[in-house]
Amino acid sequence: MDEQLKQLGERLRGLRDVLDIPASEVADIIGVTPDKYEKIEAGEMDITISNLMKIAHKYGIAVEELIFSETPHMRSYFVVRKGQGMSVERTKAYKYRSLVSGFVNHKADVFIVTVEPKPGARTIYKNSHNGQEFNLVLEGKMEIYIGGKTMVLNEGDSIYFDSSNPHGMLAVGDKPVKILAFTVE
Repeated sequence: MDEQLKQLGERLRGLRDVLDIPASEVADIIGVTPDKYEKIEAGEMDITISNLMKIAHKYGIAVEELIFSETPHMRSYFVVRKGQGMSVERTKAYKYRSLVSGFVNHKADVFIVTVEPKPGARTIYKNSHNGQEFNLVLEGKMEIYIGGKTMVLNEGDSIYFDSSNPHGMLAVGDKPVKILAFTVE
């Protein structure tokens, strides 16, 4: 994980260097102080997928270029076989597997997100980003918090919401929850 954070920080720094953007501008985009953003670039602090999406959309690049250091190449279609897809573990609790990473100029970001259970945990980490999001629970059970309301979603349940509202999720029980997440701006 530490090496992933370091590489991600290097890619963020490279983006700023190429576009001649001050760190304070990127910090404003994701709503952190310039000091915190510099820690992200140094690989000392994590950054959420939603904040990476904000940066990618603002500067017109594919979020996969920041996350995976891969540039999409497919223009007609892009197939991801079962259990495949570019994967990144953003925190110990969340693992993202992109289902659109190879398609050029995709209009939505689509991930299979696996959330590990945290027995006894009650704190839900919340984030927000522009656009809308659709989540479909593929396996397990989760609590989802959206803009002040907490709901329980079971396998087969789905939710569509304004992702500018603070939102987050937590696996319920002792099994991981796996969701299909679509985000569109």
